[in-house]
Amino acid sequence: MNNMKPTWIAGVILLTGISSPAQAPFAPLQAWRMAVLTGDQAALAKLYSPTPQTLKVGKDDIALKDELDFWAGMKRRGLTEFNPRVLELTTAQNATQILLRISAVSGNSHLYTGMRQVWVHSPDGWKIAASTRSAFTDEQTRRLPQPANPNVNLYSEPREAEAELKTGLARAAKEGKRVIVVFGGNWCYDCHVLDTTFHSKAFAPLVEANYVVIHINVGEEGKDNHDLAARLGVVLDKGVPSLGVLEPDGKVVYAQKNGEFESTVKIGPDDVRGFLEKWKPRRG
Repeated sequence: MNNMKPTWIAGVILLTGISSPAQAPFAPLQAWRMAVLTGDQAALAKLYSPTPQTLKVGKDDIALKDELDFWAGMKRRGLTEFNPRVLELTTAQNATQILLRISAVSGNSHLYTGMRQVWVHSPDGWKIAASTRSAFTDEQTRRLPQPANPNVNLYSEPREAEAELKTGLARAAKEGKRVIVVFGGNWCYDCHVLDTTFHSKAFAPLVEANYVVIHINVGEEGKDNHDLAARLGVVLDKGVPSLGVLEPDGKVVYAQKNGEFESTVKIGPDDVRGFLEKWKPRRG
């Protein structure tokens, strides 16, 4: 489920003057992943600033020692798989901020959490200067494909929404297609799952033959582009992703009202295929 703002984002340090999302993989994150996976506390310690600005679990501050003990202790507690997926990666001067959706297998348990890290480049390499995460919880089984490497550029800046809609409608008119408008954000894991589904082998031909898909960013606080959503009749307060289908002239064919796609745990391939088949253009 994706509400307008994930609760675990609250309290995190924010970067100022953030540039466009970075494209290349962030190598220090891989070092952190391997240190957690192997339970190497000494290696973990080298990746943290000696005096982090913020370390939080939920709203609670924790000490650096407890943070290191937790991650290194996962191996002792039966960790066998550890997959931090990067949903957003932004840079500003010598700092990099990463939004993660972490999946883990420990014993017979499949778990996940959300985490935001701020890495700062120091004379002796990249160090974690701040992190905020939620507690691990049980991960429900999905019937839709999950992204191996989410597209950190899936959603452009909120201010680009009107231009993207205009471009999408023009392309749809030229190609004889309809437009699917997907409201959400890069922080929304279900948005990435839906995008992966649209690009999967099972669905890509159907999507590409009938639709132009555009993504409208509701912003970090989930407060952006509500005027556009209201104009299209798409309801956002049930969560995102929330979709609308438009004719090339902008006429609304369908607008989601009840959070039908906001949880990719609740929907499966039949739901997606049914939606795409029902709202594709009527030709001939």
